[in-house]
Amino acid sequence: MNLNLLLFGVYPYIAGTIFLVGSIIRYDREQYGWTSYSSQLLASRHYMMWASNLWHVGILMLFAGHFVGLLTPAFEWLGFNPIQHQWVASSAGITFGILAMIGGLMLLLRRMLNPQVRAAGRKSDLFILLWLIVTLLLGLVTQATTVPDLIAGNVANMEVLGGYLKGIATFQPHPAMLAGIPLIYKVHMFFGMTMFLLFPFTRLVHIWTVPFNYLIRPYEVVRAKQRSI
Repeated sequence: MNLNLLLFGVYPYIAGTIFLVGSIIRYDREQYGWTSYSSQLLASRHYMMWASNLWHVGILMLFAGHFVGLLTPAFEWLGFNPIQHQWVASSAGITFGILAMIGGLMLLLRRMLNPQVRAAGRKSDLFILLWLIVTLLLGLVTQATTVPDLIAGNVANMEVLGGYLKGIATFQPHPAMLAGIPLIYKVHMFFGMTMFLLFPFTRLVHIWTVPFNYLIRPYEVVRAKQRSI
């Protein structure tokens, strides 16, 4: 078994299995640890508002963009040709990648420079934040290859990556497809897959229980108690 087959044919399924099974086991055994371990009260409210919002909006949009752009024919349904598709994907990726990077660096500085936050946090919090920031940075660096290719009208690399990921999602992996792909894409993919492997062992599990119902729940009405006369 060569390294390419191991990393891009076998490893995705190892990471995916640990991601799903590990999340279920942790929820079953450690429900009280199923939290984001928020430390917002230990920092400036204004600072945290910007850092947290930039980070979460950027990360969530990048996840959605990777899923829609690489795993669904959504752009084909809208009548986009491959060049237009990739321009939209790259523009969105760069924009939200930069937003997430700014938010992530703000959170990292706060965690490193604020002794109260450091004391309240865990080593795994810092580790996963650093891992995500490096993954983001690698994703932004891939654009140094993607954008010049786009200007030249070449989307071959993106079509190969999309085909490879669809093969992984349908349990028909073809890791040999990646043989001619630039190394930076492969490193970014490895970091991304490893993020799923690390997921159940970190605070990232709180993503499973995002309270979306808060967006549609009715306003709470608070009535002051009237004094009896």
